[in-house]
Amino acid sequence: MGFWEDAKYIASQDPAATGPWQVFFMYPGYHAVRWHRISHWLHIHKMRTLARGISQFARFLTGVEIHPGAKIGKCLFIDHGMGIVIGETAEIGDYCNIYHGVTLGGTGKDKGKRHPTLGNHVLVGAGAKILGPFTVGDNARIGGNAVVLKEVPPNATVVGVPGVVVTRGDNQQQYCSWELDQVSLPDPIQQEIDQLQQRLNTLCEDLRQLGRNDDLK
Repeated sequence: MGFWEDAKYIASQDPAATGPWQVFFMYPGYHAVRWHRISHWLHIHKMRTLARGISQFARFLTGVEIHPGAKIGKCLFIDHGMGIVIGETAEIGDYCNIYHGVTLGGTGKDKGKRHPTLGNHVLVGAGAKILGPFTVGDNARIGGNAVVLKEVPPNATVVGVPGVVVTRGDNQQQYCSWELDQVSLPDPIQQEIDQLQQRLNTLCEDLRQLGRNDDLK
């Protein structure tokens, strides 16, 4: 009963959910995935016009656009959902969390694989854009509004425009997506500013020391 497993997982992730039954009846992200299961089955059985029609109907109902060709693993949690776009050749692993405004898109008009692949336990923050046919490794976290254009290693955290890896780790429990922590992420720009400030302070101190030595002469 995959539909019930999905509902239970979402209820465990969302503190606002009162239980799986509320998810089953009320959550548009859950409904978008259920409609996608149908459209994807039709797509792989060559009934692609009907599949696309169902996906567009689901988009109208939920605000989530998932191409019927996309491959989605079990227990995907789409929170709020509005404005999400998932491209035709995108692949999403198990137990991933995706927030509103996310795009899993391509970067051109080439045929074949042109959309990203997300591993298991990946968290994608609100407004993030992941563009291109590369892999986001297991347990990775993508910060809100990040624009990711190249491969992300497992257990890494990416923030910024364009996205840069700001933390790496091998501890799955520390970096897994079910922590839902989108706030305590490093700021790479602030880190660069801090480093420049430290270097400036060092140079100023060196100049002061040089001036004192000249006075002694």
